[in-house]
Amino acid sequence: MTKQTEGSQNYRERVQALVREMSLEEKMGLMIHRARGIPRLGIPDYNWWNEALHGVANNGESTVFPQAIALGATFDPDLVHRVATAISLEARAKFNAVGKHQADRYHRGLTFWAPNINIFRDPRWGRGQETYGEDPYLTSQMGTAFVRGIQGDDPYYLRAAACAKHYAVHSGPEGLRHTFDARVSPKDLEETYLPAFKALVQAGVESVMGAYNRVNGEPACGSSFLLQKKLRGEWGFTGHVVSDCWAICDFHKNHRVTADVLESIALALKTGCDLNCGDAYRSLAEALEKGYISEEDIDRAVTRLVATLDKLGLIHDDGPYQKISLSQIDWNVHGKLALEAAEKSLVLLKNNGVLPLQKENLSYIYVTGPNATNIDALLGNYAGVSSKLKTVLEGIVEAAGPEITVCYKKGCPLAEKRINPNDWASGVTKYADVTIAVMGRDISVEGEEGDAILSPTYGDFEDLNLSEEQLNYLRRLKEGGKPLVVVLLGGAPICSPELHELADAILMAWYPGQAGGDAVAQVLFGKASPSGKLPVTFPRSVHQLPPFEDYSMRGRTYRYMEESPLYPFGFGLSYTRMGIQKLQAAWAGDGRKELDLAVSVKNEGPLAGEEVLQVYYHWSDAPFPVPRWSLVAFKRCTLAQGEQKEVRYQIPLEQLACIDPEGHRVLPKGTIEIYVGFASPGQRAQELGVSEGRLVRIQCP
Repeated sequence: MTKQTEGSQNYRERVQALVREMSLEEKMGLMIHRARGIPRLGIPDYNWWNEALHGVANNGESTVFPQAIALGATFDPDLVHRVATAISLEARAKFNAVGKHQADRYHRGLTFWAPNINIFRDPRWGRGQETYGEDPYLTSQMGTAFVRGIQGDDPYYLRAAACAKHYAVHSGPEGLRHTFDARVSPKDLEETYLPAFKALVQAGVESVMGAYNRVNGEPACGSSFLLQKKLRGEWGFTGHVVSDCWAICDFHKNHRVTADVLESIALALKTGCDLNCGDAYRSLAEALEKGYISEEDIDRAVTRLVATLDKLGLIHDDGPYQKISLSQIDWNVHGKLALEAAEKSLVLLKNNGVLPLQKENLSYIYVTGPNATNIDALLGNYAGVSSKLKTVLEGIVEAAGPEITVCYKKGCPLAEKRINPNDWASGVTKYADVTIAVMGRDISVEGEEGDAILSPTYGDFEDLNLSEEQLNYLRRLKEGGKPLVVVLLGGAPICSPELHELADAILMAWYPGQAGGDAVAQVLFGKASPSGKLPVTFPRSVHQLPPFEDYSMRGRTYRYMEESPLYPFGFGLSYTRMGIQKLQAAWAGDGRKELDLAVSVKNEGPLAGEEVLQVYYHWSDAPFPVPRWSLVAFKRCTLAQGEQKEVRYQIPLEQLACIDPEGHRVLPKGTIEIYVGFASPGQRAQELGVSEGRLVRIQCP
C-alpha cells in the first residue's frame, strides 16, 4: 500500500467513524442544503448552496470575471484554470475570515454549484450564457480546467468544491424545465450530452447536480440510468449528488412519476441523490418510518456528504487551505486577470478596415446605445459584485483621452418600446468621425426562468435578431454616412444578417465582467488584438433551427447543421492575418495508436497577433452516420509580425472513436480527414475573411 493510498484509507475511516457516532436525526439534518450541524462532533451548521460560475457570487466584494460563454470564447483552458484558481482563493479567504460557524449563511460556504457544462445545443436557450458553448470537447476541456482550479491540487483536501451541472440533457426551454421529458437516442447521449460530465468525473469533480427535467422518462434526479448505471457504475464517481432546487418535488407535482413526496424521496435517495436542495428531505423521517427508505440508504448518502465536508477541512479544521487570508489576495493581480480574460474573449465578427481606431485620425467619437452605460450588460447570470466595474463608455472615454471629444446619448431602449421617430440622438452621428453603438441584450431579457424579468418567454428567445428598436436606431445612425462600429453584449447568438450589412465593424463582447469596458476599448483602439472565437454557431435566423423542444442533434450545431450559418463555430477575425504553410500527419506511438500532427503557421499580416489553431476530424467512410466535423484539439499561438512556428498535436486514436446508433464507441477504420484551420471547416469562414485551413486524408492503422 502506497503512502497516499494509506492516507486515503485513514481519511475514509475517520469519515465512517463520524457517521457511526451520529443519531438518525443528526444524519438526516445534513441532507438538506441548509444543513443542521452536529456541534458535539465538530460539524458546523452549513449551507451547501453557493455560486461561483465566473467569480464568487452573492458574498460581497469579489472579482467579476467574464461570463462562462465568454470564457468559452477564449479557447484557453490554462486561462480558465487561472481564473478558477483566483475565484477559489477569494472564496477560501472570505470563508476563513468569517469562520466556519458563519457557513450557514447564504452563499458563504465552499461548495460551489459550478460549472454549468450543459451543451448549448440551441441558441434560443437563455441560460446558454452559463455554458462553454455547443461543443462537447471544448466544454470538457474548459470544464475540467475550471474544476482543477476551484478544487486545488492537494491529493485529499479541497480549496473549494466544484459541481458539474445540470446532469443531464438540459438546455431549455426554460418555461418547460419542470415538466419536460428530453427524449434522446443512445447515440446523442454518448456523442453530445454526456462526454463533458464523464470528463469532469475523471478530473475529480466533487459533486454532480441533477437536472429538473426527465431523460427518456426518468426524472434526472432519480434516474437509475444516469445516476447508477453511468455515473456511479461506468464512470466510478465517488463524490456526492445534489438535486437542483426543489427538483425532487417536481417528481410528483409536475412529472407525475410518483404519487407523493414520500415516493419522490424514495426514488431520489435510492438512485443516489444524496443532498436535497429544497424541502423534500424534511420528510425523510416519515419516509423511513413508513418503509419507503432504509437507514442504509441514509448512511450511504451521509457518508458521501461528510466526506466532502472533511475534504474542505470543515470538521477537523485541518488541511493546507486554512491559513489563506484576505490580506494574501492580490486584488490588482486578479483584476488584471479579469482584463486578460475579457480581452481574449472578444470576437471580431466583421471589420472592413475601420478597426483598430487610429487616435491621430480622430477628433470626435460618438458613443451611443442602450448597453454603453449598462452595468447589467457586464455581469450575466450568477455574477458577484465588484467596486471596479467599468462600462464600455467609461473604457472608451479613458482610452480616447482628453484630446478627443467623446459624446454620449443612449439613443434607444434595450427592449421593445416605442420611441420618438424625430429623436436627436441619431442625428449626432453626422458630426462624428466614428460612431460606436453598444447594443445587444442584458440579463433582464435573457437568462434563467424567474431572473429575466422583462422576458415574456422565461429568459429564452423566439427571435435571435436584435430588437426592432435597436435595428431602427442603427438604420438611422447609418444615414449619417460615417463609420459605424457595433459592440454587441449578451450571452447568446445575436443573429442579424441586416446588422452585418449595416455595420462597418462588429465586436461580440458577451458579458465581459468587471473589466469589460477596458477590454472593449483596448481592442477598439488596437492596444490588444481580438483573438476570441465563437464557441457557438450563429445561424442566419431561427428558421435554420429544428424545434426548440426537440433534443435530437440532427440539424444542430456545427457538427450536424447542413445550412450555411451567419457566423460559424470557431470563427473570429484578427487585426493580423495568419496562414498555414503546411500540415503533416502520421501515426506514431505504441501500435501506431497516436496521430502526430505537425502544423507550420506564419503571421502574414502587419501586426503581432494571437490565433487559435483548431483541429477537426471526420471519418469519411464510416458505416453509420457521424458528425460532419468534430473538434479534437486546439491551441493558442502568439506570433510576431512575419514569424513562423511549428505547432504539434498528439491525438490518441481512442479520441477519434465515433458513436454508433446503439451508443457504442467504434474506432475508425478506413479513411479519416483532418482539417486544421482558424475556424470550423466550411466556405462561410473564408467568405468572412478567415484564412483557409489545410486538409489531409489518412488511412487508419
